[in-house]
Amino acid sequence: MKTTLNIDDTVMDRLRRESARTGRTMSELVETALRHLLQRRSPVSELSPLPSFDSGGALVDVADRDALYRVMEEQ
Repeated sequence: MKTTLNIDDTVMDRLRRESARTGRTMSELVETALRHLLQRRSPVSELSPLPSFDSGGALVDVADRDALYRVMEEQ
């Protein structure tokens, strides 16, 4: 696949020199570097479980609107 990339001039100069030194195309070198970068990345680790707390039990069933209002009015 063909694509266009914007590469810093100093990086491009080093890429050209490395291409000439090794006899490999710049495309081969870029592809190899990208493959190496993408393989090196660690897979996404599992998230730690969320902490849980003992609230001492429910004081009111929040699904019961009338009971919820009574408790709120008492405070």
